[in-house]
Amino acid sequence: MGDHAPFPRSLYTLISGDAEASDAEVQAATPDAELLDSYSRTVATVARTAAPAVAAILVRRSRDPSRRRPREGGSGSGFAFTPDGYLLTNSHVVHGASAIHALFSGGREIEADLIGEDPSTDLAVLRIGANPQPHLQLGNSERLVPGQIAVAIGNPLGFQFTVTAGVVSALGRTMRAASGRLIDGIVQTDAALNPGNSGGPLLDSASRVIGVNTAIIAGANGLSFAVGINTAKWVIGELFRHGRVRRAYLGISGATEPLPRAIARAHSLSQQTAVRVLAVEPESPAERAGLEPGDRLLAVDNEAITTTDDLQRTLDASRIGRDCMLQMLRGTTRRSLVARPVEV
Repeated sequence: MGDHAPFPRSLYTLISGDAEASDAEVQAATPDAELLDSYSRTVATVARTAAPAVAAILVRRSRDPSRRRPREGGSGSGFAFTPDGYLLTNSHVVHGASAIHALFSGGREIEADLIGEDPSTDLAVLRIGANPQPHLQLGNSERLVPGQIAVAIGNPLGFQFTVTAGVVSALGRTMRAASGRLIDGIVQTDAALNPGNSGGPLLDSASRVIGVNTAIIAGANGLSFAVGINTAKWVIGELFRHGRVRRAYLGISGATEPLPRAIARAHSLSQQTAVRVLAVEPESPAERAGLEPGDRLLAVDNEAITTTDDLQRTLDASRIGRDCMLQMLRGTTRRSLVARPVEV
């Protein structure tokens, strides 16, 4: 027999079923075209499965009652998440709208009602009626890992039902909402998003929603962001139960400020910053508790408050109407006050 190149061990193990084949050997034996085809099939399957539940959200903000239909062109995206016609989108897409329509693939257009919105997480729930509706399954954003496939479907710049794909780039990002509050649990992806994608779904390889596309950074490439679907589930529950997201209100404005080292050492404080009270609203829970401008807020119920964002996170619905212990500094004296936040 003539000379032949050695039979690659990687191919031998694939043919023989040798369980000791390494991942590197298997990958080396798999043609690039086959890997690409697998990726393409995954994205195409996700797009085909999800598309019937995704809508262009058409919004009219005109006060002219004679114009029944919203202005042409998709101002945003949304998707059905229940079979009885509830849709999820971004708050900034529908905020202040006088009329909202959902346009689905195939040209089906349905008037939508705003059930509720939460600008602090940039989410809103719409309803288009009780007729059976293709809908998407909500996933679990806590199980995501960087590098997994992420597929976005939306209506960027009026180009309806556009599919883009990439990967989950990072997890646990934060983003500031229009209200000034931080949105936690943001999913970063490199799937291309443009104006009009807002409110559309970010999906995993099993066509489950892992985020609600919400923002891009102008001028940057490959930096797109979605509100994690676990945040969205919580907001949906609040909107269904109360018609709004309830949060606790203390009644102060403040700023993050470094603690003087001498004061921190004197009181055995491990934190380096606190929230200085700049103003106290009249007749607010803070005023009734005795907080004054110039006080430094250190903790609420023994949870350290090092920034104004910490304070916002702490003042959730669980503290509405409940006595809370405020640890603070007045000058160099450490004091404790009791406040009862109210709903806002």
